Amino acid sequence: MDQLKRSLLEAPIIEKDGYHYFVHPISDGVPKLDPGLLREIVVRIIRKADLEDVDRIVTPAAMGIHISTAVSLMTDIPLTVIRKRQYGLDDEVAIFQETGYSESEMYINDVREGERVLVLDDVLSTGGTLTAVLDALDDIGAEVIDTVAVIKKAGGENKVADAGYDVKTLINVDVVDGEVVIVDEEGD
Repeated sequence: MDQLKRSLLEAPIIEKDGYHYFVHPISDGVPKLDPGLLREIVVRIIRKADLEDVDRIVTPAAMGIHISTAVSLMTDIPLTVIRKRQYGLDDEVAIFQETGYSESEMYINDVREGERVLVLDDVLSTGGTLTAVLDALDDIGAEVIDTVAVIKKAGGENKVADAGYDVKTLINVDVVDGEVVIVDEEGD
């Protein structure tokens, strides 16, 4: 059994306002993130994503940073982090994100019209974050070559699919009766 699958099956589940949430090192930073798990994920992303002609990796803060940094190191593709802090730089773009359990603003800096980007994220749950990011990149005029989320939580609302975006995933899971259930070991 691969490390990602095993770690998800062992993940604790918490409930926030009726939303069942798994706690995992990739999506939450706890429990500890084993380097072997991160390496496995990075290799799978590199194999799954269309990296040809990508100018830059774009990821939302905070939990996409470690994954995207590792992919950037392995591919020599520069990385831009979408931050939750406003800097007021020229061409900064504010985006509003709404997830299954929160709402906030994020800010894209240093992504230009015509740039070809790979969007990476840790989890696709409701699709709120990725939809906001992909809409903003489209508004900027960046070309999204591919989008990959490590884990997809199936069984709920998926705003990103409803908006017509295609997101590849490494593994699809659901939370049933307080436990993680693997829906698709290969993801989308």
